[in-house]
Amino acid sequence: MPALAAATVVAAGLALPMSSASAQTGSATGYATQNGGTTGGAGGQTVRATTGTQIHEALCNRPSTSTPIIIEVEGTINHGNTSKVSGDGCETADDVIELKKISNVTIVGTGSGAVFDQLGIHIRESDNIIIQNVTVRNVKKSGSPTSNGGDAIGMESGVRNVWVDHVTLEASGGESEGYDGLFDMKNNTQYVTLSYSVLRNSGRGGLVGSSESDRSNGYVTFHHNRYENIDSRAPLLRGGIGHMYNNHYTELHESGINSRAGARAKVENNYFEDSKDVLGTFYTDERGSWEVGGNIFDNVTWSGEGDENYPAGPDPQSTTSVSIPYFYELDDAGCVPQVVDQTAGADSGNRVSDGDCEAENPTDPDPEPTDPDPTDPDPTDPDPDPTDPPVGSNLSIGAGADGSGKASGTSYGNVTDGDMGTYWSPSGSTGRISVKWGSDTTVSAINIREAAGAEGNIGSWRVVDHDTGAVLATGSGAGAITIEPTTLRKINFEITSSDGTPRVAEFETYAG
Repeated sequence: MPALAAATVVAAGLALPMSSASAQTGSATGYATQNGGTTGGAGGQTVRATTGTQIHEALCNRPSTSTPIIIEVEGTINHGNTSKVSGDGCETADDVIELKKISNVTIVGTGSGAVFDQLGIHIRESDNIIIQNVTVRNVKKSGSPTSNGGDAIGMESGVRNVWVDHVTLEASGGESEGYDGLFDMKNNTQYVTLSYSVLRNSGRGGLVGSSESDRSNGYVTFHHNRYENIDSRAPLLRGGIGHMYNNHYTELHESGINSRAGARAKVENNYFEDSKDVLGTFYTDERGSWEVGGNIFDNVTWSGEGDENYPAGPDPQSTTSVSIPYFYELDDAGCVPQVVDQTAGADSGNRVSDGDCEAENPTDPDPEPTDPDPTDPDPTDPDPDPTDPPVGSNLSIGAGADGSGKASGTSYGNVTDGDMGTYWSPSGSTGRISVKWGSDTTVSAINIREAAGAEGNIGSWRVVDHDTGAVLATGSGAGAITIEPTTLRKINFEITSSDGTPRVAEFETYAG
């Protein structure tokens, strides 16, 4: 594949590098990385299709139902050019893109774009599927023509490992106009990620579980999506676990994230705007729960608690704790509208955020760096590691800092200010804190110093060269860490487990 063109987007005063391409790019994120991962048709033949029938033919002409294939789609796919095709590698149907009892398939829009017009995509009893860079619009369950039960993308019956990325899913009204959900999962569908996508102009955003008894679904990630002009189900989560981060929700008219029937939702660093009842349990007495952190609620209204109505607001608090098994990076919620606007949806160049956006907050600026003597630690708060700390100049003083997210009242810059009285905490129980420089810097040792009262809270960790992704060290607990001398511009300290709320007062770096 040729080198990808670079683009730059400015959000909240910080330049975010993006990558772009017209065909499949990137790797799966979120829960789609678990259970063996999601690679789609990687390594298989690439076939071009301009009709729905040609998509079905590409599936049916494979030697087996699991032979990897990448189907590049261009043009408008509709009822007039989509017919059933028979073969050993498929079970297709008329008037729908049918991915049934198959695996290892990528469908990606390319060229001038791919639009599935009034024609849904149905995934059933299948696994390892990627759908990227396509628009699916105006799929109906009543009226004419109909397709896929009115769902833009629907999954059911033992589906595993699906990554849907940079798509636009839209309707032109609600159920009374003949439409159903934009993104539905039911009957034992697991390990799904929806990323960098736009869902709009529909009565229903989507569901995870078709009824209160359908609790076999879950392990679903939604990140960097925009839900716009949606009545409800953004999403509706019945049972299972959902992770929603860095999404922009605007004009949710009735309800948003609806965690019910024992579901558990981790909701962090999202931006909710001009909406009503964006989180809670609605339309049932079978409650769900949520863990919240770092979200912004901008002109959000909340109804009172009543029969079958349990909104999380007006001051949402966590009612559960959700452990996430994969690594991810969080943009500040204040950056989300601009980042999502520049990255989400089909035909956006498959751009992605680097997760480093820190929103400007003039009311809570980072403290000015001081210049203490790094060889003379505060005697009232000795280093928690019994080994001697590194000696020399602390390269972190005056350097930049960012991270995956920050708890309220803390700041990334607190780890480079030389002040043990200030600190950074992640927005959850784990997270990343980084030190960065404007030029190449050689580091051979670091010292992680916990704030007073939080000693021992850091569990397992790893040190990563952000420039290359190389893991430089792993271990547990705070203190001095020696690494091979490494020249870089940004170094990450990633906390992967904790025994309490981590509080990193100083992230010191040394040349030797």
